[in-house]
Amino acid sequence: METKNENSDVLHAEEFKNQANEAFKGHKFSNAIDLYTKAIELNSNNAVYWANRAFAHTKLEEYGSAIQDASKAIEVDSKYSKGYYRRGAAYLAMGKFKDALKDFQQVKRLSPNDPDATRKLRECEKAVMKLKFEEAISVPVSERRSVAESVDFHTIGNKPRSSFMPTKTALAAVVAAVMVVAVREFATTEILMVLVSVVLGAFWWGSSEVEPQYSGARIEGEEVSLDFVKTMMEDFKNQKTLHKRYAYQIVLQTRQILLELPSLIDISVPNGKHITVCGDVHGQFYDLLNIFELNGLPSEENPYLFNGDFVDRGSFSVEIILTLFAFKCMCPSSIYLARGNHESKSMNKIYGFEGEVRSKLSEKFVDLFAEVFCYLPLAHVINGKVFVVHGGLFSVDGVKLSDIRAIDRFCEPPEEGLMCELLWSDPQPLPGRGPSKRGVGLSFGGDVTKRFLQDNNLELLVRSHEVKDEGYEVEHDGKLITVFSAPNYCDQMGNKGAFIRFEAPDMKPNIVTFSAVPHPDVKPMAYANNFLRMFN
Repeated sequence: METKNENSDVLHAEEFKNQANEAFKGHKFSNAIDLYTKAIELNSNNAVYWANRAFAHTKLEEYGSAIQDASKAIEVDSKYSKGYYRRGAAYLAMGKFKDALKDFQQVKRLSPNDPDATRKLRECEKAVMKLKFEEAISVPVSERRSVAESVDFHTIGNKPRSSFMPTKTALAAVVAAVMVVAVREFATTEILMVLVSVVLGAFWWGSSEVEPQYSGARIEGEEVSLDFVKTMMEDFKNQKTLHKRYAYQIVLQTRQILLELPSLIDISVPNGKHITVCGDVHGQFYDLLNIFELNGLPSEENPYLFNGDFVDRGSFSVEIILTLFAFKCMCPSSIYLARGNHESKSMNKIYGFEGEVRSKLSEKFVDLFAEVFCYLPLAHVINGKVFVVHGGLFSVDGVKLSDIRAIDRFCEPPEEGLMCELLWSDPQPLPGRGPSKRGVGLSFGGDVTKRFLQDNNLELLVRSHEVKDEGYEVEHDGKLITVFSAPNYCDQMGNKGAFIRFEAPDMKPNIVTFSAVPHPDVKPMAYANNFLRMFN
């Protein structure tokens, strides 16, 4: 009888696996995970089930869970190459190239004649070699100089620039000469004319003008105007580029604004007024335009809070970040920007932003964006009621808003601690805390959310960081809302996008959902590292 039951379980497990495979093909990855789980519950000694569930976790960016499942597949069958393959892919997605290399070497040993395994091993070896090279030539943090301080956007253009005397230095020297001549009382008309010519020449020599043949958006003077931003967005919509001079100006001016902000921003919305909170937009520029079409452009009367992960994955990240930064320059109170886990070097190197910036702008911009991302605030509190953060809460109770304000955020995100958890953590349905399904941060339950809100006299936690089928999800007895604003994420998830409008004084969330809009035929991850594109 026992053997008969065992055979029945095996058959039923195969049925669940087949259903899971169909769900996976339909990009219903959460459903696939549930079905693979049912198969595992009936037959946990089948390595295929564990490896398949690992693959589904990878599709949902749950790399910690993928590594656990792949490791279990290897434990069940140490000669099952797909287990090492899935674990190696998850390690790659987390930027753990050395761990990935070990797994792909094992895949190659188990499948020596597999050309796909050979190709991926080779790419992984390249990534590890590049990493070692970058580590060898890297400058200690204490010795690094600000990229921003080495750039003067006024000098970017088609006219020559003095390589030995900056404009301000030349002007100061000429002014000093004028004073000397005046004091000594032998200034003649001729001498003054020469000096004026020198002043104008020095100014002309040190300040370049944009090429006359450039037909795109132009910033007149030092201030970013709404007309400029509108023209720039229209140019981006038509796949035109912005002159580097103006790109530098936008990024440098945004840097200066962000530099003066605290790590936790308090936002005050007057009675009768509103604010809109958006989640991840991930380089999906045309969907960002749709948000503005549905909800209006950012302004003092129509402010936005974008809650991190502006870049990566989608292949229009440069257009997104320049647009958001331009609005910040135009009117700082019209748009608030929070850091996400993808505003970091490690993520940008893997998921496309670094390659896109290098392609559309220049290598120097790669370093400049990395620097400015470190200045982004980590969290916001709206009207003392709504706490907004990209990821989630903490591994310990008792964290106060003052602790978040005190975080020294001017660095790359660490792998543990408050800053890491703000950017990476996720809610879970069960109470308490658990390991992160991503492999970074942690999972936290409704009781953790409730205590944090009570300890800080808050009413609601809004976070992003996770794709949701409807663009949002309400959890933890209504005390937590996830909002995700990148519909049909990566052109394959089929999800809706959402944003939340809060109106003072009651600050009740009004959630608006929307669908994806068409975009030019540039695939997501088009600028990502070659080895990662092989797994997507």
